[in-house]
Amino acid sequence: MRATTIHAPFDMRVEDVPEPLVQLPTDAVVRVLRACICGSDLWAYRGESARQPGQRIGHEFLGIVEETGSEVTGVGTGDLVVAPFVWSDGICDYCREGLTTSCVHGGFWGAVGYDGGQGEAVRVPFADGTLVPLPKDAASDDHLLSALLTLSDVMGTGHHAALGAGVRKGATVAVVGDGAVGLCAVLAAKRLGAERIIALGRHEVRTDIARRFGATDVVAARGEEAVAAVRELTRGQGAHAVVEAVGTEQSMRTAVDIARDGGAIGFVGVPHGSGTGLDLGVMFDRNIALRGGVAPVRTYIPELLPDILDGTIDPSPVFDLTVGLEGVPDGYKAMDERTALKVLVTNG
Repeated sequence: MRATTIHAPFDMRVEDVPEPLVQLPTDAVVRVLRACICGSDLWAYRGESARQPGQRIGHEFLGIVEETGSEVTGVGTGDLVVAPFVWSDGICDYCREGLTTSCVHGGFWGAVGYDGGQGEAVRVPFADGTLVPLPKDAASDDHLLSALLTLSDVMGTGHHAALGAGVRKGATVAVVGDGAVGLCAVLAAKRLGAERIIALGRHEVRTDIARRFGATDVVAARGEEAVAAVRELTRGQGAHAVVEAVGTEQSMRTAVDIARDGGAIGFVGVPHGSGTGLDLGVMFDRNIALRGGVAPVRTYIPELLPDILDGTIDPSPVFDLTVGLEGVPDGYKAMDERTALKVLVTNG
């Protein structure tokens, strides 16, 4: 089959690799219909996170179950399923508590020796704990497939950020970051009943999506200028709930500075850079809470899925470029150059 591999910084290839096979009785093989490129994939693409030459890549996909191991009972051949970006057994203590990303048997797609989502098929460990069935008729609805694909990562991660920030009905929310996760956090905040949502971003195409998703205000600034603008919009007090969806020192510092005393920050931006931008003394004095991390999206899929199916939320606008599998290297280039927000990958 064909699959995306990474060989060096900026060297992405689509190559012939062995077809995946059921190796354990808890496995399934999924034929990928839709995948995508994540902003976090760009750290490997740019050489800022290590990869072995030829390693697979991609952690967001949905598709059709092609084969199952003898112990798999939750999904069957022919089922349409979505996979969260981490596989998990569904039965360990962490999984039972909803923290599937800490599963003692879990792992990330594209890890050494495992398939990545940006390929024609994937071997899925612990299929019963990992895969979530979708309505079969969704397979013929391109628009719905795009929306459902966001459940594999960005919609669930945006929801995780909103929960970490303590978004509630009537709250004022600020979202730092106009990438796909930040935009989905706007949508999640709206879904949870936020009254005012301030989106921080400087790319008009993206902030237009933020407004479509529920943002009431846009701050097209960074650093001290952004802090001053948010303070002005909130009578000098800041936001009850702040989402940090970038991961840089500056973005975290901005998040702290625009949080209201007694507020909370939900952080889901993958940290990178020389520091965190956190001053615990400031957070202590102002009673600011911090919660977030790797989103256990498997836990959130059953809650979010019905709202996508009935049209209550539609995250699909985060995809603004579509490529076939052979076009994945061009998709990386487009996202790296910021000519694309998030790239959808189609397989038939």
